[in-house]
Amino acid sequence: MSKPEPVFPQTVQPVISPARVGAIDMLRALTMVLMIFVNDLWSLKAIPVWLEHVPAGADGIGLADVVFPAFLFLVGMSLPFAIDNRRKKGDSDFQLVSHVLQRSVALLTMGVFLVNGESINAEATGMHRLLWYAISCSCFILIWNAYPKSMPKGLSRCLKIIGLLILLTLAILYRGGDNGALTRFEPHWWGILGLIGWSYLAAALVTVFARNRLAVLIAAWGGFAVLSLVAHADLLPKAVSFIPGAIRNGTLAGLSLGGVVIATLFQQYRKKANNRQMTLVFLAISVLLIGLSVLTRPYWGLSKLDETPAWLFLCSAFTMLAFTVIYWLVDVLGKDHWFRFIKPAGTDTLLCYLIPYFAYATTALLGIHLPDFLLIGGMGLLKSFLFALLCVWITGFLSKAGIRLRL
Repeated sequence: MSKPEPVFPQTVQPVISPARVGAIDMLRALTMVLMIFVNDLWSLKAIPVWLEHVPAGADGIGLADVVFPAFLFLVGMSLPFAIDNRRKKGDSDFQLVSHVLQRSVALLTMGVFLVNGESINAEATGMHRLLWYAISCSCFILIWNAYPKSMPKGLSRCLKIIGLLILLTLAILYRGGDNGALTRFEPHWWGILGLIGWSYLAAALVTVFARNRLAVLIAAWGGFAVLSLVAHADLLPKAVSFIPGAIRNGTLAGLSLGGVVIATLFQQYRKKANNRQMTLVFLAISVLLIGLSVLTRPYWGLSKLDETPAWLFLCSAFTMLAFTVIYWLVDVLGKDHWFRFIKPAGTDTLLCYLIPYFAYATTALLGIHLPDFLLIGGMGLLKSFLFALLCVWITGFLSKAGIRLRL
């Protein structure tokens, strides 16, 4: 191991673990807490506009507009560590690609079921939207739960098959839209999880075949960034219209691949235990990305819903800066206990994302209605924040009980 930098005491040097970085888990946890928080803002009134999404076509972003891209960036940051870890266990490229495809299909499946719930016709389908969500999420857990090794394989297979059969039944029964123009079960816009699935697919395949070659990864990220520019300039040929928008338009896949690039660069600096130089480089890259955002904003605006290049560059910079700060706190200075309560949101993220669906269905079933003063202004924001923390606590409780989603 190289000699620690003299400007930092040896006691604050990070423990180098190739398979896990505390800062990624903690930043993912913070991002998930914020995601649940902003997703609950629909229930509130008289709250600051800057907390919510900026409408499509408008130039600007609110807090809600930086959460999703941060999550996509972190999806990419996890990839080099996960793939290196599987390679060390003996996985071939074929096995890695197979695993990537399975995870992508799982995310796309979940996304499609959740997005269909948004336009469900309760009368024609025979169930309320919240019940659809609760049953769908229960099936996701049955199918993709990491069952304990002590459980008989026959039982776990049976539970997975039950989940699949119920999902198939839901898809057959589903009717959406208005009574005069009912629609069947279909992808629509894939949903948040589906968009993550497509972005993950593109970034993961590049990561597998790049084999930690930083130049290849940077070139691939540059390709997606250019693709984002070309797409917004309406220069994409119609021949590529069959490619899913999350990949074809460059922006979402570019966010995840940007995370891959930064994680690979981070690995190189961490091996050298050179935190100071890494920090300076990350700051320089952030400044460059912010500059690109400023340069491209006059052409297509800064918009999450429109997935503009300026949004790609700015949110990548924001997430990188947040990672750098949390890395210093968690991995260098050992302040991980500051984030201990929300840690389940970073280690069991998918399960945490599903908890609100159960919460909304349960409150509706029990006829629970919060008083108006808890849904307005500052009190409402406190309610939504505490709700997000409650979802994290439930996730931790379920994880200890053996419910942990692993794709």
